[in-house]
Amino acid sequence: MISRILKSIFFKKATGKAGRYVHNSARLFELAKDVMGKMNQVGFKGGLAEVAGSVQVLIRMVRAYASGEYKGLPWKSLISIVAVLIYFVSPIDLIPDFLPVIGIADDVALIAWLIKTLGGDIAKFSQWEKSEKTINIG
Repeated sequence: MISRILKSIFFKKATGKAGRYVHNSARLFELAKDVMGKMNQVGFKGGLAEVAGSVQVLIRMVRAYASGEYKGLPWKSLISIVAVLIYFVSPIDLIPDFLPVIGIADDVALIAWLIKTLGGDIAKFSQWEKSEKTINIG
């Protein structure tokens, strides 16, 4: 399924948009908001709770990049994350979201693929995020 998604016109359009989004912090913040809105609408519960956690990490990565706080994200990884998030919020994709249950199957598969592919970048971000939240008492 992943190869079909990655070759689809829908993902190619999302990738093209991603190139424009990464140069505009306001668009990145708006995308993060849209992704959160879709997550609330879909309600990732039960077995999909792990997917929701993964999407939240991706959102935090995009927000940290957009705000200028995190600079350790490779360009190719940033484009991939933004493209997947654009695809995620798009109601019309390989499997349209209005189809009950199966409508998000392609979105979930794509997110799982991205998490696996960018595992190292995500681990670095998570480490950075933990160090930022640590308070030095001296």
